[in-house]
Amino acid sequence: MISVTDLRAGVVFEEDGRLLQVLSYEHIKMGRGSANIKVRVKDIKSGATINKSFINGSRVNEVSLNKKDLQYLYKDSDAAYFMNPSTFEQISISLEKLAGHEFLKEGENFSISFHEDEALSLNLLPKMKLRVEETGPSVKGNSVSNVFKDAVLENGITTKVPLFIKSGDMISVDTRTGQYTEKA
Repeated sequence: MISVTDLRAGVVFEEDGRLLQVLSYEHIKMGRGSANIKVRVKDIKSGATINKSFINGSRVNEVSLNKKDLQYLYKDSDAAYFMNPSTFEQISISLEKLAGHEFLKEGENFSISFHEDEALSLNLLPKMKLRVEETGPSVKGNSVSNVFKDAVLENGITTKVPLFIKSGDMISVDTRTGQYTEKA
């Protein structure tokens, strides 16, 4: 059990059989009354975002997650397959549990959170470097305004990139939004 005043972004706790991860924390003190703790949480299994309020002094059940670094192998229609690099054990995980699975690249290591040997979530870096497979022709000039063109990346994602990006270039993509951030 931990106090609600210890809830910070990233902390996972259990309530009513649901695993909730704190996204934001706010401590509100109003006049002579007791303080309220307002947190925005994400239900790890369903992905739903919820606002919760607690009275100062309340306690919640803390949950410890195990993070494993696994090498991504491939995916089929409903599962992604990973290998533990130290034991060579292969693990299949349902794509429904892996929000952001479109950013998986074959042969790369990814961190996955587990609770009691059940895979819960894929922990992506905020930015990933990906190769542009296909895009329109590069154009010089026209720098007065931000003009973008479509580009298909090596993992099949389509995003908007500036006109100077050409096929074969490496770019950084924000994994939270899927948008171009910079040329890598």
